[in-house]
Amino acid sequence: MTDGPLVLGIESSCDETGVGVVRGRTLLANTVSSSMAEHVRFGGVIPEIASRAHLDALVPTLRAALDEAGVRLRDVDALAVTSGPGLAGALMVGVAAAKALAVATGKPLYAVNHLVAHVSVGLLEDTGVPGPAAGRADGGLGALLVSGGHTEILAVEDLARDVRLLGATLDDAAGEAYDKVARVLGLDYPGGPAIDAAAREGDPAAFRLPRGLSAGKYMGSAERPGPHRYDFSFSGLKTAVARVVEDFEARGEPVPVADVAASFQEAVADVITRKAVLACTEQGLDTLLLGGGVAANSRLRALTAERCAEHGIELVVPELSLCTDNGAMVAALAARVVAEGGQPSDLGFPADSSLPVTTVTV
Repeated sequence: MTDGPLVLGIESSCDETGVGVVRGRTLLANTVSSSMAEHVRFGGVIPEIASRAHLDALVPTLRAALDEAGVRLRDVDALAVTSGPGLAGALMVGVAAAKALAVATGKPLYAVNHLVAHVSVGLLEDTGVPGPAAGRADGGLGALLVSGGHTEILAVEDLARDVRLLGATLDDAAGEAYDKVARVLGLDYPGGPAIDAAAREGDPAAFRLPRGLSAGKYMGSAERPGPHRYDFSFSGLKTAVARVVEDFEARGEPVPVADVAASFQEAVADVITRKAVLACTEQGLDTLLLGGGVAANSRLRALTAERCAEHGIELVVPELSLCTDNGAMVAALAARVVAEGGQPSDLGFPADSSLPVTTVTV
């Protein structure tokens, strides 16, 4: 362990089976098998299909990751697995596999939080937060996680043990809103890439769409914060888009899909970036990590970069393969916990679909 612990991580919280291997802060392997193609005809992830896909993919993905890393299972110092949050059945597959490997090899097992693991990509060399920013103790690191299941702003005091939730969505996550609006517009699933592509040909100011929880009593002020100052809501925006489409259809006119897509995307990116930057400035966070599948969205990336630059906040966006769910992030978080002397998990831990982000390890 002279260069840090060698850790193998397993991720199965949704529709991607991920196995990653890291040594300290060095990424050795990041292998992912996605079942996305099996969910397309349903317009969303079907938990039972995802769980069965994990069963089929886990062993081949594990072997591929070990081969890529050039190590054997008996060489690793520790195992890690996502214990939550996520889809219950999907989590159970990864947790059961990790426990079986721990019993068979005698290696310690660390059950970690999926959301905190997204931040841990900042620990990996040449992929995330430079220097000591990742996991430092002065509270200078924030994270904006935007995906199909989560839209949250975090403050990281110590990545291995102290993470605070600053704001979260009260209803749909941003990725869910993209999928539902894409369906209304007749675009393909998943909705994120489809809307992003359509929006390039549209006018983001064509329709005035709501920015949920971004004014009045919800926001308050820095001195007297409102109850949802850093929170998000996309249900009203989704409904507003549906009404726009219904109005065109009622008049027998073609729906201007590109303009609606661009206006919707601008509304999402606007409220997310404003609240993230507000949280950073008010909470003393001078570095912001953007992660999650929606981090691939071109407008969100551009507007986040623009507003962070305006406020002197360093923005870190890891490569896309490390923004989406993967095993490397799980291994990276566990490597940090191991290096700081954290104790391994008792093998009786459950898969917890609603594990709070403040619980880093179980």
